[in-house]
Formats: sequence, structure tokens, C-alpha cells
Amino acid sequence: MSLQNTETANETSNEATQTIGKTGKDGVQRRTNVRWKLFILLLILVSVNYIDRGSISVALPIIQKEFNLAPELVGLLLSAFFWTYALMQIPVGWLIDRFGPRKMITASCIGWGAATAASGFAGGFLTMFIARLGIGVTEAGVMPSGGKLNAIWMHRKERGRGATILDAGAPLGAGLGGILITWLIASTGSWRSSFIIAGFATVLMGVAVWWYVRDNPRSHKAVNDAEADYIEASHAEEDAEAQKEGAKGKRALLPYLKFRSFWAMCFGWLGFNGVFYGLLTWGPLYLAQAKGFNLNTIGWSTFVIFGAGFVGEILGGTIADKWRATGASANLVMRTLLGFSSVVVVGGLVGVTVVSDPITAVVLLSVVLFFLRWVGLFWSIPALLGGRTNAGVLGGAMNFSGNIAGFVTPIVVGLIVGATGSYTWALLLFVGSAAIMAVSVLALDYNKRLPV
Repeated sequence: MSLQNTETANETSNEATQTIGKTGKDGVQRRTNVRWKLFILLLILVSVNYIDRGSISVALPIIQKEFNLAPELVGLLLSAFFWTYALMQIPVGWLIDRFGPRKMITASCIGWGAATAASGFAGGFLTMFIARLGIGVTEAGVMPSGGKLNAIWMHRKERGRGATILDAGAPLGAGLGGILITWLIASTGSWRSSFIIAGFATVLMGVAVWWYVRDNPRSHKAVNDAEADYIEASHAEEDAEAQKEGAKGKRALLPYLKFRSFWAMCFGWLGFNGVFYGLLTWGPLYLAQAKGFNLNTIGWSTFVIFGAGFVGEILGGTIADKWRATGASANLVMRTLLGFSSVVVVGGLVGVTVVSDPITAVVLLSVVLFFLRWVGLFWSIPALLGGRTNAGVLGGAMNFSGNIAGFVTPIVVGLIVGATGSYTWALLLFVGSAAIMAVSVLALDYNKRLPV
């Protein structure tokens, strides 16, 4: 290479360094932090997801009266979203692995925004039921895409935080949704207008996702070489370990069915969602009917309960990553944290069944959500068990299992409340779900990738 060409290359390199990364006093390029910014965007996206998903629960006291719905029909309506959402998980997971998370997550945003807005025009039970089915189909790609992006973008030492930042949008959106939807209803005088506005905001989120998210860190203009090298070094380590353990990296789901850890992942998420979706769908109506709360009090109570879940989830991910950084094994960290959280969740739910004071019930439910959301660490499991190749389809399988609880739980709670006129046995159903979660988080082997 000539001296002139060398000088030109050096000038170009210096300009690039100044543009996308700073150089320290030691002359080493400092890593950019695009991966964290990307996951903050995903946190916002999942929050909007759960605002839209839970909006019907907050508005349900009004909708139930307007449509004259019996408890059994309320349960059916609340479950509608989960029917299609669950059934789409494995097909969507395969599409994510095939076409990349960026395309799938953008399409999901635009589709579910349109479906949410359409639900504001529902004239009765049937049309609202169909709209909820549509929201389930279109939202299906969001969480498995996030699990895939965690595998692609995050260093293995950071995936606990990546998983919980992603999943923390669920309690944050549920909490904020309680306030935002009640405020929109009060401001516009209509639950219909609040749904239309929420749907339009979701479409805008789809535009933001397409603009910022990439399927490969190297293809993002703001990522410098230091950050890309850091991520790729982690990938290389994992691939080398996987080869030693006999993992072949084939794109498939069926071979995983013979492993205990696969089923522990699925049943753990099933138990987790039995509690979370039960409280998300029936929680506002429980506070209205069993505790006598009005719409405004329901909104703020929902914010406190699910806000505690958001704080707990972020804290759980941070503790897990920092503990792992000390050299502790993945099994020690995950089984200790998730086992402890399961015990607290079971105890808190039992407490809710026996207390009569409304404030005490809200406090106990806040404690339950704080520790329940530690299980959001499960969104690091698809990448752990299947690597980057199968993170999408394994995330879809896990979320499919979890959302079986999503469509079964609201129906069963509706039948229980309709038959008994009480929420006691419904809360005990949640206790049973938490027990399934507890057994599963202890049975899963977090130390190694499955040899597929």
C-alpha cells in the first residue's frame, strides 16, 4: 500500500472513531452502547404492547355493563386474545429464525395497532371477540423477536438484564395502562376513543422499530467495531462450547422435545403466566367487585401492583448478572433466585385469599408481582438452550406454553366467579399455577446448551 493510501485510510479510520466511538487515553476504542439503547426501545414497545393488551381489563366494568355480559362471557372475551396469540407462537418463532426479528416485530406493531383501533368500533360481544382474536394474531411476534434479539445483540454476561429489560415492559405497560386508559376514558368520555388512540400510538412504534432495530450489530450505523467485536467474541465462545457438547445448530424444534430442560422451560412459563395473566385480566374486576374500588382507584391500584412488578423484574435481572459475574454457576444463581421468588409468590397469594382489608390486598398483590416478575429471566433461556439459530422457535414454543394459561385461566376464573359469586377459589387457582412454576424453575438445567 502506498504512503498516500495509508494516510487516507488512517484519516477515514479516525473520522469513523470520532463519529461512533471514543478512544481512551490508552488508545483503545471504547465500546458504544447501542445494544442497551435497542433494549430500552424494546422495553417501551412491550410496555405499549401490554397497555393495548390490558386496556380491555381496565375498561371492563364499563364494557360489561354496556354489552350486558355475564361473568362466563366476560371470561370468554378476556381469553379471546390468548387463543390466537398462543396458536401463532411456534409459526411466528419459525418465521423469526427464517426472516429475522426486525421484519416480524415491525409487522406485528402495525398489525396490532390497527386491530386495537378496530376494537374501539365493536358493537357487541361478537365483534369485540373477533377484534381481540385479531390483536392476538398480530401481537404474536413481539416477545419471540425480543428473545431472538437478546441472543443476537447481548453478550452472554448481559442476557439476564437483557431478558428482564425486555420482559419488564409487561408489568410496566400493565401498570401505566391502568392510569393511561382510565385517563383517556375520562378525557374523551369514551372507552372506544381510548382504544383508537392507543392503536394509533402502536403503529407509530412500528415505524420507530423499523428505523432503529437491526438483525445484526455490524449492520447498525451507530455500532462501532469495539461493541461489535465484544458481542461476536461472546458468540464465538458459545459456539465453541456448543460444539464440545455436541450441539449441531440445526434449525428445528422437534429434537428438543426429548429434553427435560425444554419441558421445564415450557411449564415454568405456563405457571408464571397462569398467575400473571390471571391478575392482568381479572385483577381490575376483582378490585371493583370484591373490594369496592371505583374506576379511578382501580387505575392507581393497578399502577402500584404492576409497577412493583416492573421494579422487581429489573432488580432480578441485575442481581442475576452481577452474581454470575462473580463466577457463580448459572444453576446456583437461577435456581436460588427463582426458587425463592416462587415461594414468596405462593405465600403472597395465599395471604390475599384470607385478608379482607382492600389496602392490605393491594400491598400483598404488589409483593406477589415484585417477585413473580423475576421469572422474566426466562427470556434468556431460549438462547441458552438453542443458541442464536433456534432462539426464535424456542421462544415461540415457550410463549405458546405460557399462553395456554392465557386463554384457559380467564375462562376458568369466569366459571368459578359465576358459580360461587366469590374470587377465593380463583385466587387458589393462581396458587396452583405458582406451584407449577416453582417445580419447573428448579428442574431446569441452566448450565448448558442442549445438543441439537
